[in-house]
Amino acid sequence: MRKVLIVLSIAVLLMTVAIAAGTIKIGVAFPMTGNIAAFGEMTLQGVKIAQTLYPDVLGKKIELVVADNRSDKTEAANVVSRLIDYNHVAAIIGEIASSHSLAGGAIAEQKHIPMLSPASTNPLVTQGKHYIFRACFIDPFQGHVAAVFAYKNLKARTAVVFTDVVQDYSVGLSNFFIKDFVAKGGKVFREFYQSGDQDFSAQLTDALAKSPDVLYVPGYYPEIALMARQARQLGYTGPILAGDGAEAPQLIKIGGSAVNGVYYTSHFNASHPFTSVGKQFVAKYESIYKASPSALAALGFDSYLLLRDAIKRANSVDPAKIAEALRNTKNFEGATGYITIDKYGNTIKSAVVNEVKNGKFTYVTTINP
Repeated sequence: MRKVLIVLSIAVLLMTVAIAAGTIKIGVAFPMTGNIAAFGEMTLQGVKIAQTLYPDVLGKKIELVVADNRSDKTEAANVVSRLIDYNHVAAIIGEIASSHSLAGGAIAEQKHIPMLSPASTNPLVTQGKHYIFRACFIDPFQGHVAAVFAYKNLKARTAVVFTDVVQDYSVGLSNFFIKDFVAKGGKVFREFYQSGDQDFSAQLTDALAKSPDVLYVPGYYPEIALMARQARQLGYTGPILAGDGAEAPQLIKIGGSAVNGVYYTSHFNASHPFTSVGKQFVAKYESIYKASPSALAALGFDSYLLLRDAIKRANSVDPAKIAEALRNTKNFEGATGYITIDKYGNTIKSAVVNEVKNGKFTYVTTINP
């Protein structure tokens, strides 16, 4: 009984602090510096636009507490701890990279604070968790979409898959692509690298000797851009296919004309918004930034709206009630489509395939679950 009373007292204290001074505190755990800082910057843009449009809930202002994980797994866990123990947030939007969400999510789960990732697609992020959710689709579906697109649209029958061995996202997505591509009758060869690598000439030379129809690189934009440049320099003129980790302006800035012909699976394209909320988001973003929004900005926007909606339906900042409301989200209209969160905390929705064409992210097609 004493233990139950202590737990209840802690929960009441957290709820009290989370709504202190007439605000409801929401943590934001993103990579704002480091090698994938562009992901954090783009996603935060979407979160802030959502806050501008919908600044309050339950009659109180929503206060965002932004924490930088510096693109580091260890710091990802540290910032979640600080947001909960020091800032006393009611919930967290974050993290972005799957490896970061695995690290930070373990802390949020242990402390029973709901955490909603905008873009972590690895299935392990939510597996076995009660307080961890995502606004994006998961990699089994993303890998399936990439395999279907490679086989059907690109007419590829042989693929070389480049896996970043230190990123859970890349390892998982590689495996899901290979499973589906081989099941369709395709043949796969494998190459490996690590985040931060600059020279891929050895892997590319070996890969191109196999005369592949497509290179599949489910990593992040810095390495994809460099790999594309080096592949073109070695004479490869075929398509390069990637996952949603490719989408950042820096891909084009680093890769230049070499990334033309890079296709990638994504969550959104501003030229083809699925919903009226998506159109509203695009108009607001373009009025502020004088540019088209990225998929990550749209996912950040949706993450804020999903969390706000859950707090509203829960009519409480009790973490357990917010988590329950998130898990009961059905057909929520977001910028990236109509969102249903299943019993595992995963979002079910369509995927988009984009192509880099003439230095722009161009819509190609939509593939439904």
